[in-house]
Amino acid sequence: TEGFDSLQSKYREVAEQYKGKGISFLLGDVEASQAAFQYFGVEESQVPLIIIQSDDGKKYFKPNLKADDIAPWVKDFKEGKVAPYVKSEPIPKENNEPVKVVVADTLQDMVFKSGKNVLLEFYAPWCGHCKKLAPILDEVAVHYEKDADVLIAKLDATSNDILDENFDVRGYPTVYFRSANGNITPYEGDRTKEDIVDFIEKNRDKTVHQESLKDEL
Repeated sequence: TEGFDSLQSKYREVAEQYKGKGISFLLGDVEASQAAFQYFGVEESQVPLIIIQSDDGKKYFKPNLKADDIAPWVKDFKEGKVAPYVKSEPIPKENNEPVKVVVADTLQDMVFKSGKNVLLEFYAPWCGHCKKLAPILDEVAVHYEKDADVLIAKLDATSNDILDENFDVRGYPTVYFRSANGNITPYEGDRTKEDIVDFIEKNRDKTVHQESLKDEL
């Protein structure tokens, strides 16, 4: 189509302009790019689109692109004016299970800004070890259900980008504990309820909530 030809022409023009300047340009069609769509968490309704993945793994994304958008957007990217795109599952409408669901868009609020002691599992839906750990984490979460200062949570690391450098996720399950004061420790103990609870008790911090309860007593 005329629109596609115009887009392709402008894209090649911009690619030529940035030749040797640290960006490799690839052109793909929707049918051949299904795996890439899944990897980047984008949808066909967003094409035409540009995605740049930088050396540090960050992604930059411009959906529903017009031919005249390409050059200014790439220029903005080179000048550091484009914020990274973070793939995230939708925020759950309900989060009532003992183990709370965290997605990329809620990671800051639920883990870093909650003021709680948080045990966070990074898992993959297909992972057998994760499936074995799931009922154990449920037991741990039930154990802490009446403790407002401890949160047991999980994040599907195949459907959410993890940009935080504190979490080094190379396999599944990977479990981290973030204390209320911000100390982050990987959990590498046995995958039993007793060991996980023991680990939380040794690493948890007192919170403002706990202190205020103590004052009331």
